[in-house]
Amino acid sequence: MIQLKTIEDIILIKKSASLASKTLGMLAKEIKPGINTIYLDKLAENFIRNHGGTPAFLGLYNFPNTLCASPNNQVVHGIPNEKPLCEGDILSIDCGVYMNGFYGEHAYTFEVGEVSFHKKKFLDCSKKSLYIGISNCKYGNCIGDIGYSIQSFIEKNGYNVVKDLVGHGLGKNMHEDPKIPNFGKKGKGLKLKEGLVLSIEPMVNIGSSKIIFHKDGWTVSTLDNKISAHYEHNVAIVDGSPCLLSTFRYIYKELNIKSLEENHFQNPKIGIDDL
Repeated sequence: MIQLKTIEDIILIKKSASLASKTLGMLAKEIKPGINTIYLDKLAENFIRNHGGTPAFLGLYNFPNTLCASPNNQVVHGIPNEKPLCEGDILSIDCGVYMNGFYGEHAYTFEVGEVSFHKKKFLDCSKKSLYIGISNCKYGNCIGDIGYSIQSFIEKNGYNVVKDLVGHGLGKNMHEDPKIPNFGKKGKGLKLKEGLVLSIEPMVNIGSSKIIFHKDGWTVSTLDNKISAHYEHNVAIVDGSPCLLSTFRYIYKELNIKSLEENHFQNPKIGIDDL
């Protein structure tokens, strides 16, 4: 059942999503060769709790940690561990926060030290597909329009979207209806309505779209062992248009990245993060 949100609900979801964004921003300066992901996990848990939130993933469906930390060929749901990160790795981090009765979550794929040109190109393309999908989150469009826009852009650039995992609605539950595939057909599926809050999260493989599920019950990796990227924003439909509830601006501040990519997805009714 789909739960449409009031402006008041959306503002509270934004507070949770913003804390997840700030957590990833805090982690951005810590991600470097030699660091392990269990260290990052502890930093994230403490940061979230110290800022009035609860780590949303910790214990959710019995997940054992605060972060999903997925390096290189891991697609999503990687369990933090003590293995050091290496120069040239990539690391997808998914972070969730529960606060004021609502969930927020956020994902970004980080470069570890210096990565190759072809990895940078792949990550850039994967992130661009996220914003292309978000631009289609508007009143009167269909779910298929979101997935089609992501899939067509990714495949045009020679990569593949994961088809066995999807985005979703978000609110008082971490995972709500509707499901949001990263593939689809124009004009197909549920029509988007005012007050819908979604997690848009392209999962993109540099090689085959096929994945495997590990025996730990969580980790998902690429079948061909090639790298994968994951980016995620929380988006609300407000005044018929997509409004970002999460932001990469905290990450960009730490990494000294200048970007205008989020400027088109703000709404003063919901508020804009002030760095």
